[in-house]
Amino acid sequence: MNLTNTYRKKLLNAVIYFAKKVKNPSKVKIFKLLYFADFEHFKETGRSITNLDYYAYGFGPVPKDFYDELEDNKVPNDFAKSIALVPFKSEESGKEGAMFKVKEKVKPDLSVFSPRQQRILEKFADIFRDVDAKLISDVSHFHNHPWDKTKREKGLFAKIDYALALDKDSKVSLDDAMEAVKERQEMLKAFPPRPRI
Repeated sequence: MNLTNTYRKKLLNAVIYFAKKVKNPSKVKIFKLLYFADFEHFKETGRSITNLDYYAYGFGPVPKDFYDELEDNKVPNDFAKSIALVPFKSEESGKEGAMFKVKEKVKPDLSVFSPRQQRILEKFADIFRDVDAKLISDVSHFHNHPWDKTKREKGLFAKIDYALALDKDSKVSLDDAMEAVKERQEMLKAFPPRPRI
């Protein structure tokens, strides 16, 4: 994918936003913030913000494709002008250089987000501003939440179904959410993302 893709722009700007707003924005912390924001938005609208798919890894929900892009602590080419990955000393582990955090090079372009999406990003940045990656990971493991249900019912490394975010407080019905998912799949089939450059 490249930055002509709306979801790719949203992903980049969400990462920049979180990197700017939270303390020690490690890759793990950024992955969890994206997860919480995407699932909250799905709960409210039946659609995610970034269009990422998350998987039930042993250490919590992971946006596998984005995780793979950052695996060697290298920034994707289309993100390189906007973010960097820098080693830092982890307060939780005391290790220096073993952890990498996201450093923003530019301000986030919030115009790519709807007011609702901006509110959700701000909500999770505020909630998790000062917590370390371990705590945010622990929160993502709560019993009967999407990661936990997926791990128990489908096993490790299974894809986490966004529909698991829906509950009695959801603003959309399961049918409406499933229709939105179907529309998203049809759109991606008709207009596939371009390969990254």
